[in-house]
Amino acid sequence: MTLGRGLLYGIVSGALWGLIAHILAGIALTLLTGLPATPPLLAGLVAGAVGAAALMSRPPSQRTPLLMLVSFFATVLVLLLASFARPFSVPLSAAPLWQAAAIALVAVGATGANRACLADISAGAVSRYKAEVLLVRVLKGLGFVFFTVIVVLPFYVMVMTSLKNQQQLLLNPLDLSIDLSQGVGSLFRSYVELFTQFNFGRFLLISTIVSVSTVILTLMFSIPGAYAIARLRFPGQAFLSRSILMIYMVPAIVLVIPLYSVFSQLGLRNTLVGLLIVYPATTVPVALYMLQGYFRGLPPELEEAGLMDGLNRIGVIRRITLPLSLPALASVALYVFMIAWNEFLFAFMFLDDPAIFTLARGVVALDSSEVPRQNLMAGAVVATVPILVLFLWFERFLVQGLTAGSVKG
Repeated sequence: MTLGRGLLYGIVSGALWGLIAHILAGIALTLLTGLPATPPLLAGLVAGAVGAAALMSRPPSQRTPLLMLVSFFATVLVLLLASFARPFSVPLSAAPLWQAAAIALVAVGATGANRACLADISAGAVSRYKAEVLLVRVLKGLGFVFFTVIVVLPFYVMVMTSLKNQQQLLLNPLDLSIDLSQGVGSLFRSYVELFTQFNFGRFLLISTIVSVSTVILTLMFSIPGAYAIARLRFPGQAFLSRSILMIYMVPAIVLVIPLYSVFSQLGLRNTLVGLLIVYPATTVPVALYMLQGYFRGLPPELEEAGLMDGLNRIGVIRRITLPLSLPALASVALYVFMIAWNEFLFAFMFLDDPAIFTLARGVVALDSSEVPRQNLMAGAVVATVPILVLFLWFERFLVQGLTAGSVKG
């Protein structure tokens, strides 16, 4: 084997992935056990570099599963040696099974990342193209890890905190493991209290009503508006088509004060009617933008055939355009629903009566010294999970609706 730049690249990449895997494993160990795990960073760097060097001891075509296993055990061994058998700065006798799992996680993560990044990189000379490919792979991996952590970690902390009681949180705030021995009733006590003591069932109902009503009102205005922009000819059509989203150039906070003043004078503040005026006003532009692009992608010959068969323009929209536009309508409805469900600023400014709080407004009402932290986290879970499930269920419609109409032909 000729030692060259490829081996150097591999060692640097392996050291980076060893460091990241070590840090993430330390965070996971702390959250799952409550141990104050502080990984010695140098140990992770050296272990990842040695694991990568072991992997690159053979050409890419000869990197068998056995070599992967050798790289795995080399990473484990070096991690233990470099940290003096304290890979997370705590004795191995403390939570030994969890520490063993964390060490294995470091080795699996580093070995897997090295295998993916160094798949066709040899230890000898490396062309500029392959060096750039390696860089892109490393950056993509870093981006994936970063965004996964910032999405999963807060949600995990939120859920685990909601399953704790006040005593557990005070004794060890870092311990976010699940104690199944306390029973289901005690485990979900904060959720029971949320609906029995803090009126969250009503907040959930009001948010559903407001969000569904916003979707209906938005579609009622945006469907004919988008169709007119896409199909009809009138003065200012091009300008209107290009300026639909200009409303989003104005920050919402700028609109709150004048709307607050006007709604107070009209008696619309502290009412759901006020929200149902503001929410569609903010969602109609994006719905118009999404639907007009989709309508332009539909073959106009179908609508012309309908007109020749005796349908009026409304009949063409109802019988031809809308059935063909179901993916776009579903994606717009889902997007608008998510906006209305998660909206906080206008609800916070306009609503004062707890009897008509939306879910986002109700969660903020829990953020006080009088409300236990686990109840606040339970409220955040209740506000997040329904929209998350809905989004995952209708994701295919959202993707179809966003991409359809982008290419006309």
